[in-house]
Amino acid sequence: MQPGQPSPRRRTSPLGDIVFATLARGAALLTLGLLAAIIVSLFVGAWPSIRTFGPAFLWTAEWDPVQERFGGLVMIYGTLTTSAIALIIAVPVSFGIALFLTELSPRWLKRPLGTAIELLAAIPSIVYGMWGLLVFAPILATYVQQPMQRVFAGVPVLGALFSGPPVGIGILSAGIILAIMIIPFIAAVMRDVFEVTPSLLKESAYGLGATTWEVVWKVVLPYTKTGVIGGIMLGLGRALGETMAVTFVIGNFNQLESLSLFEAANSITSALANEFAEAQTGIHQASLIYLGLVLFLITAIVLGFSKMLLLHLHRGEGGGRR
Repeated sequence: MQPGQPSPRRRTSPLGDIVFATLARGAALLTLGLLAAIIVSLFVGAWPSIRTFGPAFLWTAEWDPVQERFGGLVMIYGTLTTSAIALIIAVPVSFGIALFLTELSPRWLKRPLGTAIELLAAIPSIVYGMWGLLVFAPILATYVQQPMQRVFAGVPVLGALFSGPPVGIGILSAGIILAIMIIPFIAAVMRDVFEVTPSLLKESAYGLGATTWEVVWKVVLPYTKTGVIGGIMLGLGRALGETMAVTFVIGNFNQLESLSLFEAANSITSALANEFAEAQTGIHQASLIYLGLVLFLITAIVLGFSKMLLLHLHRGEGGGRR
């Protein structure tokens, strides 16, 4: 090869491309096949309950294994309410953590603080549940629930929302524990997407006189909102599927006496964990599988909604502009 002459391109083997494409296609098809198999197995297992109770299972609150009358309203309500409470608490806290780590934290503190937050995600869920039952529940009952009941006693709506026995376990306690569990996931994703914002954009905004909040609100968030929403949906999925921590602190009560946040309730995952091993083959077991199918559908709906939202926002995202 003479000096200045471009080096010849290495020719790739067509066989290698074919093998790689086949393996990639096979992996994708295998994933779809596993998903279809899960849906079919859940539907087949839940069919006796679906045939007996139909769609009314979703809005029926009675759960009586002795009389073989089953409805999933209490579990569905507990799952959705605790997950909503977790998001309400976790999203602003995670945003504040990510903002501090990327914009305000001293350089020497970023790494140890970020590592400490990520370590929270490595704690087993059963440890959160035991801590919530033995340590957090008494504190919540004494210093939060009882004062709130005294403050809001007789107030319309709020009085009913904070009624019930202040024993530290129930929907509010489960929601707070879930919030603590999902904060590391959401904060880590937010921090990572905040850090990919080009420094030139932020420095230009600072040069024009923008404050830190204005830079975050008008530069960083518009550029990274797709990733932020993805992190929030990741945390929501974690909250919907959590089992052991919720089982310890939600109360595992299969009746819906009021809409109070202090009332003991149940969730889909907690009901499955508590009853599936002892359920007799028949309508009881089929109803539990029906609950699993409902949880699967709830997760699929949340994922589909997040995908639609991300597609809608992609055009306005900084990275999506051409």
